[in-house]
Parts: sequence; C-alpha cells; structure tokens
Amino acid sequence: MHGPTPPLPLPTDRLQFAMPPMHESAEDERRHRKERLAGALRIFGRAGFEDGVSGHITARDPEFTDCFWVNPFGMPFKHVTVSDLVLANQDGQVVEGRYHVNQAAFTVHAQVHAARPDVVAVAHCHSVHGRALAALGDLIDPITQESCAFYEDLALYDAYTGVTVDAEEGRRIAAALGSRKALVLRNHGLLTVGDSVDAAAWWFLSLERSCQVQLLAKAAGRPVLIDHKRAVATREQLGGDLVAWINYQPLWQDISRGEPDLLS
Repeated sequence: MHGPTPPLPLPTDRLQFAMPPMHESAEDERRHRKERLAGALRIFGRAGFEDGVSGHITARDPEFTDCFWVNPFGMPFKHVTVSDLVLANQDGQVVEGRYHVNQAAFTVHAQVHAARPDVVAVAHCHSVHGRALAALGDLIDPITQESCAFYEDLALYDAYTGVTVDAEEGRRIAAALGSRKALVLRNHGLLTVGDSVDAAAWWFLSLERSCQVQLLAKAAGRPVLIDHKRAVATREQLGGDLVAWINYQPLWQDISRGEPDLLS
C-alpha cells in the first residue's frame, strides 16, 4: 500500500518576506524615517544605552537633506514619540519641533552626515561594553560570525579631546570613519551609520554585542581568530546594510506592536 501523498511545497511568491519599502512621496518617506527613529530610540532605551543626556540617533530628512531628525534633549529614550522628534539644520538650529538638541553631540552627527551623503542615519551612544572596548583603544577581532560583519569595516578614532563642541572635531571624526560603517571613539564609545535608520541601529546593537563577546572571550582566555579569507567572505555575506535592515525587523515589529504609542 502506498502512504499518503506528501504535501507539495508552496510557491515562493506566496511566502511573505519583508524588504525595505518604496515611498511615493517625500512626505511618506519622512513619516517612515521618523517612525523608525522613534522606535530605535525606544529599543536603545530598553537596551540600557542611555546615559544621562548622552546618546543620539539622527535621520536625514528625505527632502531637506542638510537637515536631520533627532531625539529631543533631555527626554528619556523610552518615552520618545514621533511627534517629539526635532528637526535641526546642519548648524544645530532647530527648524521644527518643541525641544532643544544636544549641540555637542549634534555637531558630530552633522559632520558625519555632511561627509557621507550615502548615510541616512547615524547612531552614537555611551553603551557599557562599547566604552570598555574604547577605553582599551581596541577594534573588534574576527572571532565570531557577527564580529566578521565589522572586519576591515570598523575604524578607530585614536584621540580624546573632551566633549566635542566644534565642527572641526566633528570633521576629524568623520574623516576617521571614512567609508566604513562603524567607528570606535577612543575613551568615548561607538558610532555607526547606515542607509536606513534600521541599518544604523542594527549595526550599533550588533557592534555593542561584539564588544561584549570580545571582552568576555579575552577575559576567559585566548580567542581563536577566523582567518582573513573567511572573515572577508563572511563580511561580504553579512556586512551589508540590506542584511542589517532584515536583521532589525523583528526588533521593529516587537517595539511597534508592543508600544504603538511611539507612532503618535
């Protein structure tokens, strides 16, 4: 006797797979970026990246490309809504919104945005493990699959000059970043960029975890490095902004469904 006929595979075009949305207008894209920015700030707040009034994520406006949406000064990340976000020009002057911006932090972001027209979003926070690695003046070694995403795509800003308040210092930081997606600011913290808010936020989250893993591994013993060829191949597979965007979507779904007030 013959057993039951096994079910046939479904056509792949009937399966759902999210990809970055296309927008019909600058207004639609602006709303999308602001929603993702508010969500990313809340995710960072959940992760404990907030340290007083330090830490920012900026998103370039799709129409006024020398202006950037940013979290309001002094507001907890976990409370930010879309309507709380502030739009500031490249000089840090508020052009839309009800709150001040952190001028010292915004100076760095504005210079990175100016140097990298391909970048939509910049994330910088004083996270614990990022600061610990920065205090050592180290970069990330290729010791895990995730850390390989940053292999030869992470730079060190090998200086500390106090709280950044001038454009020249911001330009030096932007120059140190170059064309890469991430930067370790010595004695300071981490900075990541992306072609979407989702990508920049994912790279920060992943880099912070990579810092944690490296610090733990080196404290426990002598980590085994992934060889150059395989590290490069892994970076080519996992190190692009589209992959970062895809990886970030479960976090976005969680925060937007669990805290829908962020969209107000």
